[in-house]
Amino acid sequence: MNEQQFKQRYKKAVDQMKPDDQMKKRIEQNMNVQRQSTKRPRKSLYIAVSVVVAAGIGLAAPTVWQQWGGTTAPSKETALNTGEVIKGLISDGQTVIKTENSNIVPVEIPKIEVPSGDNQNVKADMLGLVVYHGNVYTESATTVDAADALSLRGEKLGKTTGGIHELSGKDDYKDLASTIGTADIYTVNGYDSDFRIMSYTEIDGQVYAQLFDKTNGISISSGADLIGKLNIEGHVTAAQWESFDSWNNGLGQLQQLPVDESLNRFIEALYKATPVATSSELEERLYGKEDRKIIYLTLKDKTKVQLVLFGEEGMVRYGHVPVFFEVEQGAFQQLWNSLK
Repeated sequence: MNEQQFKQRYKKAVDQMKPDDQMKKRIEQNMNVQRQSTKRPRKSLYIAVSVVVAAGIGLAAPTVWQQWGGTTAPSKETALNTGEVIKGLISDGQTVIKTENSNIVPVEIPKIEVPSGDNQNVKADMLGLVVYHGNVYTESATTVDAADALSLRGEKLGKTTGGIHELSGKDDYKDLASTIGTADIYTVNGYDSDFRIMSYTEIDGQVYAQLFDKTNGISISSGADLIGKLNIEGHVTAAQWESFDSWNNGLGQLQQLPVDESLNRFIEALYKATPVATSSELEERLYGKEDRKIIYLTLKDKTKVQLVLFGEEGMVRYGHVPVFFEVEQGAFQQLWNSLK
């Protein structure tokens, strides 16, 4: 599917969407959608309010992270953790702060602020989101099958009201407002609700569930500050990987990845990895190449974590979070070389 075809299909789907059917149609499409992308990975992936291609986040959509209300400044430079003094403290909305007596430069991802009533700078390519206790939770790059969702369902937090779209103002971003229509919201067993919540809905006897993460308003000094929240280490029961060509063409050619010392060493190194704030220059360099591979890690709780690996740079990205992780070269290359 080329970019123009994707745009046309997206527009047709949105035009046919009826408000009363928004939730059901959105979930059905999210359950059945093939992993599709454009042939030119430098372009933003078009993500609709109601039609979500969740599998593509972080792979072909480098500019999908948006700060509402125009709070994301254009990037000036990449924050490299070299231990040197960094000039210019803003890089794509992340404040970069040099810590004393340390070579690590934490990446500060600011809290997503809801738009002001007179600001209409919100981009149409919004992520699926839920507002809870004044925080914005966006659709997760971790998925769970419907059959396994019940065991994850924790305490009920309420029911979403829907109503958020690309022109929504500040008053629309009330507690449990969302872009997903009406759905029951729960905590997720085994995860802090300050990081992850989930929607769980039964329609005509069919279960639909989706995870949402709060990956803003946080400080990242190492991979553990984000990746650690996914409970990966010591909990991987199965793994698969996919080439960029397979992903980009929607072929679904998943190959088995042994859960062995190589993978465990990589995960351990990922927890210790150095964070690098995203910037337009860095994304242009990374997404302008096709030396990317995707790994899917199935955990003991049946969740499946998707990570994107960038071979030449030795970096990893989780979802749409505006930070990359530079992994220790030996551990990264050992795993990368096994993905053949």
